Amino acid sequence: MSLQANASKKPLTAPLVVVVGLVVALAAWSLPVNLKSVSPALLRVAGEGTPTLAQFGRQLVDSEKIGPAGLTLAAARAVNDPGVSALEKDLAALSAHTPELVAWGGWDPFLDPLFNLHENKGRAASTPVLTFFITEKARATLRDYLATSRSLGVQALLRTREVTATGRFVPVGQPGGQPLDAVILLTALLYQGEHLAPSLQRDLRSLAEAAVAQKDLGELEPFFIDVLSLGKRLDWAQLGELLRRTENTKTVGEYAHLARVAPDELPLIYTAALFSGSADQVAAYLIKYGKLGLADLRLALADGQGAVNQLLLWQVPVNHGASGGLDTAASLVLLHPRLMIVLKYLGYVLGAFLIFWGLDRWIVTPVPGATSGLPHMKSGVLALLFASLLIIATEPFLLKAAPPSEFRFRLVLPVLLSTSTTSAHPPVKPTPTMDASTLISIGFFAMLQIAMYFTCLLKIREIARTTLPPLVKLRLMENEENLFDGGLYVGIGGTATALVLQVLGVIEPNLLAAYSSNLFGITCVALVKIRHVRPYKRQLILDTQAAVPLKTTP
Repeated sequence: MSLQANASKKPLTAPLVVVVGLVVALAAWSLPVNLKSVSPALLRVAGEGTPTLAQFGRQLVDSEKIGPAGLTLAAARAVNDPGVSALEKDLAALSAHTPELVAWGGWDPFLDPLFNLHENKGRAASTPVLTFFITEKARATLRDYLATSRSLGVQALLRTREVTATGRFVPVGQPGGQPLDAVILLTALLYQGEHLAPSLQRDLRSLAEAAVAQKDLGELEPFFIDVLSLGKRLDWAQLGELLRRTENTKTVGEYAHLARVAPDELPLIYTAALFSGSADQVAAYLIKYGKLGLADLRLALADGQGAVNQLLLWQVPVNHGASGGLDTAASLVLLHPRLMIVLKYLGYVLGAFLIFWGLDRWIVTPVPGATSGLPHMKSGVLALLFASLLIIATEPFLLKAAPPSEFRFRLVLPVLLSTSTTSAHPPVKPTPTMDASTLISIGFFAMLQIAMYFTCLLKIREIARTTLPPLVKLRLMENEENLFDGGLYVGIGGTATALVLQVLGVIEPNLLAAYSSNLFGITCVALVKIRHVRPYKRQLILDTQAAVPLKTTP
């Protein structure tokens, strides 16, 4: 078969393969699963059929926990829960039925004989628990009651009242020691009433026994400071419900810190701990992601308990730019998250491979010499490149770290004197990350070179399909050398443009974005000339020589 016949032959299945590749890539993109983020669609499906904030608040009302229900009501209002009105009516009815319990946040069998809760009708709103415990009468009553406790942990906490080596607190036996005395008694009563998680109880007992043995509060004092901070903001029932879901003293410190740095968001932060059943996961998430994490947590709270549990389980930010996805696909992601992320990335690669393979058969194969070498290598390399760019574009937190958290602990020390002495250790340079504009620039340069690549192949095909003699075709190929070098021109122009945009501040300074254009240009020209131009010219040279009649000897 002649070269012209080969050049004019067009595979009929190539367009279908391109369409299939597009469908596969789109299906992979629609899967609501990401490596370092979570999709809003996934949270929505995870929350379907699970209790909402208003429903959880009504459960607290049924348990006669007025204080926690009040904070849950405030959180439900913040997320516009449709059941707010019903919860508000139920809570108001419970508060009107037992007004003496509103200040304490609910009834407790340990408090009733100590403070005569049924006679306390002077406070009509939730009251911080330390307001009751700070008085001398209340502390004396608590000391007498706890002194008879058989709990080793309670006795160890009571003995810390005798420790005089403190840091920020005034010792109990000295004037001004009332706050420390009140905090110790509050902690001991929480321990006695089993309002602390078992692991937190063990930590406290160990710290208290170490403080008594060393005659120094030591590591126990920061915990007392955290309890003081929370006790000035939460009533008895609220504090007890929070500590029942707190596994260690570190989380208590994190919640006290969050209550100080984000007091207006305390209802959301508090309710998330009760709603999820784990204050530790909520604190870790908010400390890591700050205000953006709080916004993501608010979104999950609006979707339901399942959404909150899913967000805290993954401990990743929400990708608000992710695809909507199908509910069926989201259900599969919840069941098999690792498998679905692998399928998504394989879908990107397979879809891109089918697209480029179809274009290769549709446009490139009719070009003589284009099928030499490995037939699928070129499509595979392009597919991997394109799939990598697609993965990076749909994974905003893959190469770019989340912004610094506003809720992280910061130690600020006053400067006593200025000194010009340089540090013995050089400053650590921050690890550079690629922002969205850099990724877009790299993707744009790659697409330009891919377009240039197929433009060159179309020109080769155009020359191959003509009916001109091989020598003329060879001259035409030589005439298109500037076009075949076009990838280099485009690459240099892209690098210059990127540098100018960086100087003007349009995109973030990043040499990778600029020099990637040159790299793509060199790759494009190398593929065109080595993979296509050189084999076709060789074929034309051989055809030209074959067309010359051989001289016969006389």
